[in-house]
Amino acid sequence: MRNLVPGHAIHLLRGGNDFFPALIRAFDAAQHEIWLETYIFADDVSGQAVADALIRAVQRGVNVRVLIDGWGARLYLSKALAQKLTSAGVDLLLYRPEVENQPFHFRRLRRLHRKLCHIDGKVAFIGGINIIDDMNTPGHTPPRIDFAVRVEGPILAEIVRTMRRVRALVELSHLHNITFEKDALPAVTEAVGTIRANLVVRNNLKQRHAIERAYRAALGRARNEAIIACAYFFPGWRFQKALIAAAQRGVKVTLLLQGRVEYKIMHYAVRTLYEKFLDAGIEIQEYHRSFLHAKVAVIDGQVATIGSSNIDPYSFLMAREANVFIHDAGFAGQLRGVLLELIADGAKPVSASHWRQRSLMTRLLSVLALGTLRLIMAVTGADPENGWFPMSREAQEARGRQESEVRD
Repeated sequence: MRNLVPGHAIHLLRGGNDFFPALIRAFDAAQHEIWLETYIFADDVSGQAVADALIRAVQRGVNVRVLIDGWGARLYLSKALAQKLTSAGVDLLLYRPEVENQPFHFRRLRRLHRKLCHIDGKVAFIGGINIIDDMNTPGHTPPRIDFAVRVEGPILAEIVRTMRRVRALVELSHLHNITFEKDALPAVTEAVGTIRANLVVRNNLKQRHAIERAYRAALGRARNEAIIACAYFFPGWRFQKALIAAAQRGVKVTLLLQGRVEYKIMHYAVRTLYEKFLDAGIEIQEYHRSFLHAKVAVIDGQVATIGSSNIDPYSFLMAREANVFIHDAGFAGQLRGVLLELIADGAKPVSASHWRQRSLMTRLLSVLALGTLRLIMAVTGADPENGWFPMSREAQEARGRQESEVRD
């Protein structure tokens, strides 16, 4: 993979039990500044623990800046917790706090979905874990499945840069003066390990398709195995093509997907793709033991990605996302082992023969869900060039020729 930079120390964090203690330890060691971006900051046990650590840092003289998505805040951030943070001196801002009255206006879907944090420009956290307790999902007992990483090394420069850029845009939109320029520290970018990595972000400017392209590039280079675990999975035509092409080359492709019904339209719409994938030899495992919130992949036991981006229209077309791509056999092997454990302990395989025998009602629900999802995407201004709309065979062939001429 291109743009991989050596010199990193990266540690896998599995769920809130690993993530929140590591995050809080880093906050308690902060000397100058803490920057935090999250989609959700919930007023629950984990959220209060993180808030208390941020307040302790402020009391030591640390500059603490927190940016929360406006829609996520509307759903989860209580007025009491927001007041507690701001009263203590935390510089709290909301990304797009005003939700449009039009229920399907595309601006409503342009959210800050990234989960990024850096402390003193020395250590960063990247992944899919919001500031919310793993058990804060009604109706289930086992904890939510999710991942993040703790990172030190050269990509801190890009993490600091992208967080400052987004913060500046939000401050300008709030008509605030940008005050952090005079007190922000430069990132510490010296090599601290041997792992190669790069940060890939998605926005609505130059990086509109960056994360999807990085995924497809990794699939295009796969030779033996590709395991993708994704909470919300509804890939466009080009991503589908990359998956099928890998399977046809003899790559063992395994999709670990959400088995529990959370969002009904997405749940049934993605199942319209199952037969195509199964016919191509792709293995589908549905995770039922608890809610799967992961957005990770491992390719050939060498390359891994962890981040905030799902493989769906929302993440690939609308939201700000951030993933770290890692080339290291030790790290990739560790994540692969966890995914295989999840498959063995909590997933159910979808067999091609059983899938073809599903009821007419189930088929109709999937077709209706697919039509509804495409209607929503059309109304919200989703980009049809990404392949979430039907394409003729001629158009597919023309797109295929373009893909072969343009290297990712």
